[in-house]
Amino acid sequence: MTLTTIHPAPTAAPEDSEQVPEGAALLDAVEAFHRRFNVFPSEAAYVAVALWDAHAHLLEAFDATPRIAFLSPEPGSGKSRALEIVETLVPAPMVAVNASPAALFRAVSGGEGRPTILFDEIDTVFGPKAGENEELRGFINAGHRRSGVTYRCVSDGSGNQSVVGFPSYCALAVAGLGNLPDTILTRSVVIRMRRRARSEKVEPFRARLHTAEGHALRDRLATWADNVRDRITGAFPVMPDGVTDRPADVWEPLLAVADAAGGDWPDRARAACLELVTAAESDDKASLGIRLLTDLRDHVFGDIPRLPTAAVLEQLRSLDEAPWGDMNGRPLDARGLGQMLREYMTGSNRPIVARNIKTGGTVLKGYYADDLADAWSRYCPPPGS
Repeated sequence: MTLTTIHPAPTAAPEDSEQVPEGAALLDAVEAFHRRFNVFPSEAAYVAVALWDAHAHLLEAFDATPRIAFLSPEPGSGKSRALEIVETLVPAPMVAVNASPAALFRAVSGGEGRPTILFDEIDTVFGPKAGENEELRGFINAGHRRSGVTYRCVSDGSGNQSVVGFPSYCALAVAGLGNLPDTILTRSVVIRMRRRARSEKVEPFRARLHTAEGHALRDRLATWADNVRDRITGAFPVMPDGVTDRPADVWEPLLAVADAAGGDWPDRARAACLELVTAAESDDKASLGIRLLTDLRDHVFGDIPRLPTAAVLEQLRSLDEAPWGDMNGRPLDARGLGQMLREYMTGSNRPIVARNIKTGGTVLKGYYADDLADAWSRYCPPPGS
């Protein structure tokens, strides 16, 4: 007698209502790839970098592209490694160390596909020991907008010159020591890198082994981008409360990518946006002018209606951890103070300048709190923040 075992017919697996959307799963994979090799300073940084990698595949869908800047005060903080990982994930990477402006103009405007420019050691271009690099700064700033064009005179070889417009719009990531010019910082998502703690472990990046893994993710990003491009083009994502003007321009493409990906990425992206925008606004070095205004309000004037210039300078130079005692090797003086404050306007729309102060039968030059009040309200963070 033969016994036959009857197995129950297989049943279809119940549909998982919590299934992660394709775009969200892909961004999860990109973030996980970075986490294997990079230690970023916050969760917000991982979110921002993964979104930036994806947005580089969708440039034509946006009116602007944010720069991403990996900056640190000391070498050995993982900035170059961050660019290495980004290089494996973005389209047509062009590693530009000390590239000339002319080379970049032609690379971006050429007909062979727009590169993603990765500029390492940017401190050699904009650092305190570097010379003037207005051409490169102009190119980087112009390329933030899709309409950005850099104009140059070009010879036809016979001595005739003609004005040629070089389209400058491209994704650009930089890494370097110190800081960047304000005009670049305000167009950037800034990741303040730091050296790894002994407890922070990463997998060694081996180009021969891991580049192919990054390229596989890059190809998946390109395919996904093709599928969502029409949906993202012209989209205006809802910004977090308080994120307006230039920060909104910077984050709009990244939030659009997050919204298209779905899952928990829209919420994570907005939380990261708020965290990094707030950090940029409170960063002492983001704008020396704002630091000056804030120090004048919080540490110099207080409730005092007016102060002679000498007293203002004495108070500024005495502030701990403030830059005013050493401005490129010299303390801030009356001329430097006047030049910085003249960039801002009073409530009656005239430049802030030193005015006469009558005291003890003498007349001294100095500054009035009323003249500074409008600039304080417009540029400084709330008192005590």
